[in-house]
Amino acid sequence: QVHVVESGGGLVQAGGSLRLSCVVSGTIFSRTAMGWYRQAPGKQRELVANVFENGIPNVKDSVKGRFTISRDTAKNTVYLQMNTLKPEDTAVYYCNTFPFFTNYWGQGTQVTVSS
Repeated sequence: QVHVVESGGGLVQAGGSLRLSCVVSGTIFSRTAMGWYRQAPGKQRELVANVFENGIPNVKDSVKGRFTISRDTAKNTVYLQMNTLKPEDTAVYYCNTFPFFTNYWGQGTQVTVSS
């Protein structure tokens, strides 16, 4: 059973930056593709970025150039660096495997971007 713990969210002004972290346990992390997802109020949860086992990243077009996903195998941690944040990035951010499994969702971390 995969267990994830997200952290790093907060309140930031538009144009600011945040770095989210997700510590993963219960799996061989080096062999597990991971993703960051987000759910804004009234909207469905969506994939923001994913990183494959070999470290190759992929990010959603709407955040390309602003968000970067990375992983540290030694720390069993996946990161999401978010720069030039916009109010529309406001959401609860979750990490999960990629593709996701319903049972692996954590509590998420709230990101709020003020205009």
